[in-house]
Amino acid sequence: MMAAGLALSLASVSASASEPAQRWSMGRDGGITWRVREGDKPHDDHIEMSGRKVSFILGYATRDGGRLVVHRILVWPALRTIPNNTHGSLARDFGFEVFPKITVDGEPLGDELPYRFTIRGMLTVKSRTASGLELTRTLFPSTTKPAAIENCALTNTSDKTRVVEIGPLDESHHTDPAKGVYGEYVLNARAIGGGTYTLKPGESVDFSIIFSGRKPGEAEIALDPRAEQQARRDYVESLWSKLVFECPDPVLTREFAFAKVRAAESIFETKGGLMHGPGGGAYYAAIWANDQAEYANPFFAYLGDPTANQSALTAYRLFAKHLSPDYTPIPSSIIAEATDTWRGAGDRGDAAMVAYGASRFALASGDRKIATQMWPLIEWCLQYCRRKTNADGVVASDSDELEGRFPSGDANLCTSALTYDALRSAAYLAESLGKPSNVIERYRKRARALHKAIEKHFGATVEGFQTYRYYAGNTTLRAWICIPLTVGIFDRKEGTIQALFSPRLWTADGLATEAGKETFWDRSTLYALRGALAAGDTERALAYLQYYSRRRLLGEHVPYPVEAWPEGGQRHLSAESALYCRVITEGLFGIRPTGLRSFEITPRLPKGWDQMALREAHAFGGVFDVVVAREGKRLALEVTASGAPVLRRIIEPDATVTVKLPSPL
Repeated sequence: MMAAGLALSLASVSASASEPAQRWSMGRDGGITWRVREGDKPHDDHIEMSGRKVSFILGYATRDGGRLVVHRILVWPALRTIPNNTHGSLARDFGFEVFPKITVDGEPLGDELPYRFTIRGMLTVKSRTASGLELTRTLFPSTTKPAAIENCALTNTSDKTRVVEIGPLDESHHTDPAKGVYGEYVLNARAIGGGTYTLKPGESVDFSIIFSGRKPGEAEIALDPRAEQQARRDYVESLWSKLVFECPDPVLTREFAFAKVRAAESIFETKGGLMHGPGGGAYYAAIWANDQAEYANPFFAYLGDPTANQSALTAYRLFAKHLSPDYTPIPSSIIAEATDTWRGAGDRGDAAMVAYGASRFALASGDRKIATQMWPLIEWCLQYCRRKTNADGVVASDSDELEGRFPSGDANLCTSALTYDALRSAAYLAESLGKPSNVIERYRKRARALHKAIEKHFGATVEGFQTYRYYAGNTTLRAWICIPLTVGIFDRKEGTIQALFSPRLWTADGLATEAGKETFWDRSTLYALRGALAAGDTERALAYLQYYSRRRLLGEHVPYPVEAWPEGGQRHLSAESALYCRVITEGLFGIRPTGLRSFEITPRLPKGWDQMALREAHAFGGVFDVVVAREGKRLALEVTASGAPVLRRIIEPDATVTVKLPSPL
């Protein structure tokens, strides 16, 4: 949850069981736009954007009469507060009133009446005023400094020359030194570009506001607001130029592009190294076995962003520091810039999460040195899971990633399914590293045994569907019955997919966590969409993916996947966006690492599409493109690496092909 007193007033998200409401539209520049019309009802929304030293949770709204309201919450992950726990990041709400006083011909500027909001890595708001001037605000975090910037432009849209006065703004707040790990912190809101200007019709004047925070003794933040805006733009473009998804549906390609940004931007400089954090006003300078090790890091191996890859290595390195010879459970989270740990939910299956993510990341990295360094962590985690295997052959854990919010029994489906996939990946990795044949076969044998045990222990008829019970004694459908589909277990795919998309689980916002309950978490919905595609139920999965993507990109709360509801108010936690991207890479394209230079691909080209492609994928030690095109009733699969052909084959629609990339020169 957000720090006390900083909770945003969030809009309630409308619930349509058929087609999502569409408030936003897609722009030609790659962004999305909300055009406010006269008479529209008031609307609230919020978005989170991050840089290396700050996260910016921006609330924006239209009130009665169409008036604009903005709330700027800044969170500084490295400005630690007491108690220095998971939530110990300094946060400050700079309200709408923190703005220079502006007069036009001696009269107040007046209410801002926004007519257009645009999101393209930044939020831009264009507003009219009764004074005859228009005000444009562009808000974003600095990419490298502990500051957020609001660049503004006043334009004279009247037919008369106007005299504009932009007043001074320089407000500082010193926090209580007893509540800061490093003593007092200095928070500042400062305007640049104030003064008196004469504007002829059509002329503009620019000014900026810098919101910043710093430790005692540090110099005041110095930056060029316009250069910062260009740096943010360049960062977004750099992510959009890599791992490019192409398909005939512009909503899917646009949401994929947006999700890449949210997944990769939430990485912070800490004394523990670069640490990817979920965000949401609460989770920074810390890593989790699920959000980072399981969800985000396996995706980063394909993205080609050096910072993201370094954050993944930091996460696995930090978990590796907590391996004990007596197999004490690893922590669920490493917090407070890696100076402490959190184990509040007991063993959530964390070793399975780490083994799953680390083995997939190591393979996809294509780097033997990285894989060798990570091998002891993977071995330890899988040995821990072996020691937690119960009499039924499945892996026991105290809880799961929902940490007791919903029952999970003594052994849950998630922990065992993740362990199964990790065992398969470990066998591939052992083979790539030249480990003895008995090591390779041991992991494969354990995977086969666990597959059988999952079917025997969890396979069940639940509410009339031939699917899985989530734990022994579970009699209601649960969202996480989808997880076997994501790891290649398709024994009960028909009944499971029917259950997932039935009215018992599917809601206007995706999967209910448990049938009959209102709670939803996007992470399980995204796993389910990936699993249904991987299982070959392409047309049905695509329809639900398109619905979900329109709702998240163009609906009432945009533009990213969210964490949960009602908990957290649908925060834009970062790793959920990585999971969205994995729906495409692992679900639609069916990419599964099998070696440091090889992967399996099972493309699922929808019937209405002639072609789809992944361009500039950075994985397996190279940069490659995948193009899937319709060839009569079959598919043409083409893979090129650095512009050179690697594979071209005509395949059946459900075929799996192994791709081996050439070794670097």
